[in-house]
Amino acid sequence: MSVSLSDFRIDTVVAVTDLDAAREFYGEVLGLDEVGEVSDAGMTFSCGERTNLYVYPSPDRAGKSSATMAFWSVPDLDEVIDALTARGVKMEQYNQDGLDQDDRGIHTLGGSRVAWFCDPDGNTFAIEGPLLD
Repeated sequence: MSVSLSDFRIDTVVAVTDLDAAREFYGEVLGLDEVGEVSDAGMTFSCGERTNLYVYPSPDRAGKSSATMAFWSVPDLDEVIDALTARGVKMEQYNQDGLDQDDRGIHTLGGSRVAWFCDPDGNTFAIEGPLLD
């Protein structure tokens, strides 16, 4: 029998410096619900389609990656950006060749539009939505 990881769920794990700040940002600002046990070892937030985002304290590792940690696919990117910016989330602007962004931080990539933001530790996340009609 052949096993492929494509048959299984995947969740995201992110290092943070402060669990209380993470609880406020991910829970209150992003609107994610905490699920399961919460301990000094970390906490889990539920996302769509039975996926999770797990944060754990690791001050030496938090925010050290320049890569996008994860992204959410959303049906209306503009609506989500409006909601997040109203709660104080800043969309990132990158001055990079080939990464043209509008004044809201949106980049058109193939058949979709994407914008990035960071958590309080500098971990980068993206939100992606379809092209406008």
